[in-house]
Amino acid sequence: MFITASKLYDFMQCPHKVWRDVYGPQEEKIDEKNPFVELLWEKGVLHEKDIISKVGSFVDLSEGTIEERIGKTLEEIQNGAPLIYQGVIHYENLLGVPDLLRRMPTGDYLPIDIKSGKGFEGQDEFEEEEIMPKKHYAVQLSLYVEILLKLSFAREKKGAIIDISGRELVYLLESVQGVRNAQTWWELYLEIKNRVLDLLSNKTQDKPAIAGTCKLCPWYISCKKWCLEKEDLTKIFHLGRSGREVLNKDLGIEKVRELKVLNVPDLLVKKKKDKTFLKGFGETLLKKFIDRAIILEGGKPILHQQINLPKVKNELFFDIEDDPTQDFVYLHGVYCRDQKGERFIYFLARENSRDSEKRAWKEFWNYINSLPVGDFAVYYYSHHEKSAYKRLSQRYPDVIKNEEREAFFANPNAIDLFQIIQKYTDWPLSSYSLKDLAIYLGFKWRDESPSGALSIRWYNDFLQNHSEDILKRILEYNEDDCRATMVLKDGISKLSQG
Repeated sequence: MFITASKLYDFMQCPHKVWRDVYGPQEEKIDEKNPFVELLWEKGVLHEKDIISKVGSFVDLSEGTIEERIGKTLEEIQNGAPLIYQGVIHYENLLGVPDLLRRMPTGDYLPIDIKSGKGFEGQDEFEEEEIMPKKHYAVQLSLYVEILLKLSFAREKKGAIIDISGRELVYLLESVQGVRNAQTWWELYLEIKNRVLDLLSNKTQDKPAIAGTCKLCPWYISCKKWCLEKEDLTKIFHLGRSGREVLNKDLGIEKVRELKVLNVPDLLVKKKKDKTFLKGFGETLLKKFIDRAIILEGGKPILHQQINLPKVKNELFFDIEDDPTQDFVYLHGVYCRDQKGERFIYFLARENSRDSEKRAWKEFWNYINSLPVGDFAVYYYSHHEKSAYKRLSQRYPDVIKNEEREAFFANPNAIDLFQIIQKYTDWPLSSYSLKDLAIYLGFKWRDESPSGALSIRWYNDFLQNHSEDILKRILEYNEDDCRATMVLKDGISKLSQG
């Protein structure tokens, strides 16, 4: 069984998926493709075609069986081909398909992958920030490099990425990962490769977990079912896979009910004597997870601190829809509740252009500036809107200055409900997402499959055919997100009132 770039990527997203793809209950795997995942694939293909159209002449090895392409790639490399597209390189149990193989002046070959995202972490369109390689890019390039080294077609541990902007970025794989992490990218790759090998050979199995990143995975329902049946510790919000492993190893506990009866003082005494014991868990965190375990077992929501939300005549609940594959905000939705009643207002970019994005952005701020000063409150959920608005204000400084945007979010009447939920409440839920909380409080989305990822798919379809039915679906989904935020705000208020 081959170790491939996709298996390395899967491991970095979820170690269990590597094992479950081979040994899991195949009848529980969802075969239907996720529309958003398909969209990402389509955009990646289009970007790759655009880049390839600009690289000059190359040998195209994208057609044929894997075995045929392995033979042709070897032949072209031995003949000194300057540039090879979609060649297949192979050594023992390693198999790689770099997008490009470029012959360097030394005669060595440099593997290059074309990516439809930013080439480095920390890259920003407007600010000079510390940047570093993306882990999954570095690990995938390392696989190609190891094969080339084994075949004597390379002597240096380096590769390159061509990113969404068309820039070529070199990855020096023997560099350390950062100031606080002395492990090199190459060492990280070898570690991950060995763990993938153990999973593929069934030497280790790993366990399912409940996590926010799982929802696009074809095993999501299957893994969640396992976790619920086994009372797995990842049912507890924010405990996570790594926290579960520490509790499994140091305390020998596997189930939520076992966590409820822990004696914290005794554990702290032991922890004081042994610094490696329960690493990452202090008294506050232990008590928090024990409280959440108790609430999960048939409890009710708990408010840990009195919350005083502003009393104003105008309440706004807002949510944006954006396409991260293009760094493009296409919809600002606001559900307004005032003395006149309730209504939904939206500001939409009808075309995929910066002019259209700017127009919608400007209309949103014109609306905000029309409200009575000091007599409105704005509610949103999570930092996503705040981060997106920072990018927009930097992109369009003539619409609103950074200082004005910062003042808007710094106002005590601009409230991120997620911060309140996370810091001051607990719920009998495994996830504190807006959807899970609002559904718990009795809210129901009109769409049968509400999803921000699907909204991106719908918007891209709308750009193609301008269907009013698709636009209606997008707007209804966004309105429901805004109304769900209102339901959550009211739920918090009721908790505060006892």
